[in-house]
Amino acid sequence: MNYIGSKYSLLDFIHETISEVTGYRSGDEYVFADLFAGTSVVGASYRKKGCKVISNDIQYYSYVISKYFIESSQKIDDSIVNDLNALDGVEGFIFNNYCNGSGSGRNYFTDYNGKKCDAIRIEIERLFKNNIISEETYFGLLAGLINSIDKYANTASVYGAFLKKVKKSAQKHFYLEILPEISGPKGKVYNEDINKLITRVQGDVLYLDPPYNSRQYCSNYHVLETIARYDNPVLRGKTGLRSANEQKSKYCSKKTLESEFEYLIKNAEFKYIFLSYNNEGLMSVEKIKDIMSNYGVYKCFTKSYKRFKADTEKNRNILGSKTTEYIHCLTKEV
Repeated sequence: MNYIGSKYSLLDFIHETISEVTGYRSGDEYVFADLFAGTSVVGASYRKKGCKVISNDIQYYSYVISKYFIESSQKIDDSIVNDLNALDGVEGFIFNNYCNGSGSGRNYFTDYNGKKCDAIRIEIERLFKNNIISEETYFGLLAGLINSIDKYANTASVYGAFLKKVKKSAQKHFYLEILPEISGPKGKVYNEDINKLITRVQGDVLYLDPPYNSRQYCSNYHVLETIARYDNPVLRGKTGLRSANEQKSKYCSKKTLESEFEYLIKNAEFKYIFLSYNNEGLMSVEKIKDIMSNYGVYKCFTKSYKRFKADTEKNRNILGSKTTEYIHCLTKEV
């Protein structure tokens, strides 16, 4: 899944830094928390290493993906996936609100793909409510649906807007695929505001990857949120935004960011805390150091990497092609 802030390309850097600071190695048993989980790339990698993972994100589509990667231990039957892919499309909420043929004026998916997505989403819900599939299978199928349909979206990588003309990848017929299975200890997944959750969880390593700028994830991925919830929300505006006030992160606002971050660090019952943040973030390197140093021994590691750009930005040298990722490390004094 093409996701802003994904740490897939930086996993080696993250693993090496955490190992250097903590002394932990693959196979060691400890509790690892990934509380701005996103697509759960980091948390899943630590489950593979043998950690019990605590995962959290305020976005529900992220919660769905993490439920599969962090908690699931069941293999999804291929016959269920084949049956879902064999369904005829129906005119449901996705077609009626996100496809041009419905008269909505929105062009996020082709009519075929929107109808197919509706049919599969409705059937997944029916199977679960009628106890035909388990909860683990339910979240596994939903995670696969979210990840798969994103490949066919007629957008410039995020859902802040749709494209007028249907691009080549969006013209292909949608096909449901299941995400890879992750083996390892079963963890625990939450769908909460991190600063409310932090007082109720504890462990050994806390990894933090908050939003870096003022752009809210609830706006960038609102269509995936609706597919995940399938709750028939009232949509507004040309882009069909759903109401998401309860999902807006205070880490995207300069007014609240520093106080939220300090509260988080102060109340975290973890020996080691690691913060991923780049050089273009709302909070300065100096401010992060000042806050974290108040609670223990601080270190910092850096790595230059290729920035994420939406399709519409790839030929525009707006901010350059490289950015610097910082991993701020705190060994907390108890």
